[in-house]
Amino acid sequence: MAKEECKALLDELNKTTACYHHLVLTVGGSADSQNLREELQKTRQKARELAVATGSRLTVALRDRGLAAEERAEFERLWVAFSGCLDLLEADMQRALALGAAFPLHAPRRPLVRTGVAGGSSRVAARALSARSLRHEAECDFDVADLPELEREVLQVGEMIHDMEMKVNVPRWTVQARQAAGAELLSSASTGVSSAVVERAGPCDPSKALAATVFSAVLLVAVALALCVAKLS
Repeated sequence: MAKEECKALLDELNKTTACYHHLVLTVGGSADSQNLREELQKTRQKARELAVATGSRLTVALRDRGLAAEERAEFERLWVAFSGCLDLLEADMQRALALGAAFPLHAPRRPLVRTGVAGGSSRVAARALSARSLRHEAECDFDVADLPELEREVLQVGEMIHDMEMKVNVPRWTVQARQAAGAELLSSASTGVSSAVVERAGPCDPSKALAATVFSAVLLVAVALALCVAKLS
């Protein structure tokens, strides 16, 4: 039960972190806006809440000395995946802090980079927050006021990573994966190739076969006539 709960929390954290990464990439670009800054704030709060919940459950499980070897190996794999999510979240929060300070939306305002990306990002944020729609309620100077809070949260995530390593000693290089790297991509590619082969190996269309035969016969006759004309000349 605890393992399934940790997997569900980790999947949700992975999705939220990926959405946050997507949103951070648009800061300072032509799609940047006040709504984007608010969506970033809400998404990172959701990610931090999930990180705290996931970390506490994994810590309790891995500090249980009565845990079976197979169960411990599975929890260690989840721990390594969780650590990777936290590292990515910390790096993206630092990137958001640097870009937010470099591209304030109000005075003194700098021109945004023309990346060619247009449109809102509400769908990505709504997906991260598991909501159908997202209501924007931030004030006009929200982006400036949020920077000190973001800076504090970056330090908190760094402290969380340090505390994790102190409480649970799981070296990443000792954890073995259950499948080879890229196995999911290879399996999907092989599935696509096999389906294409099956489609090509299907029954032949009689009308297409007849047309191919007629075309071949006409081509042979044309070649024969050309040879005859060449000999007569």
